Amino acid sequence: MTTAQLTSRPEAPVPTAAKPAGDARAALRPLVMDLAIPLASYYILRAAGAGLVLSLALSSVVPAARAAAGLIRSREVNALAILIVAVNTVSIAISFWSGNARVMLAKDGAVTSTIAIAILVSGFTARPLMTAGLRPFIVKGDAARSAAFDRLRATSTRFRRFERMFSLVWGLAFLSDCVARVVFAFTLPVGTMVWLGTVLTVVSIGAGIVSGSFFSIPMEKMVADAR
Repeated sequence: MTTAQLTSRPEAPVPTAAKPAGDARAALRPLVMDLAIPLASYYILRAAGAGLVLSLALSSVVPAARAAAGLIRSREVNALAILIVAVNTVSIAISFWSGNARVMLAKDGAVTSTIAIAILVSGFTARPLMTAGLRPFIVKGDAARSAAFDRLRATSTRFRRFERMFSLVWGLAFLSDCVARVVFAFTLPVGTMVWLGTVLTVVSIGAGIVSGSFFSIPMEKMVADAR
């Protein structure tokens, strides 16, 4: 007499780390593509010795492409990407006003200051500019979180206040960067500003991330609770 022995095949392990990692990358992509890459590439090109016009033109490529793609694909206006392109275009137009090295270095701050002012002003409107980068980071591609985000924006004064403050702290970070650039352009040696400009960019972005987290973390918790 033979006995049949039933054995269960071990289940394949479910990859749990891949989805969160993918969600985090997807959440950060809009902010990186529309703001971090254009600003960083501009200042890196300037520090490497590229001309002002060339640096502005090259740093506009990614946001211009994203703005055009968004308009064609979904008929949506990417405000942050269009702002970067518009600022760079205006900066190119004013770059011929003076050939003085210190004035040219101070003009680098015009890029940051215009973005900063636009972000600050938008903080008092219904659609703060930095929400374009913040929202994907909070909703993480989840439909329930996305719906909760929209619901809170429509009904919660506290949520909208956090959203506004997130844009304001980023605007202040970039505005501080601008002020520092103008002051240092006229007080420090030109050679020092060549590398210090990149340091200022890293510091201002870091300050925005740290300061913004005081408002983005409570927003994320509210969205998670409201799913």
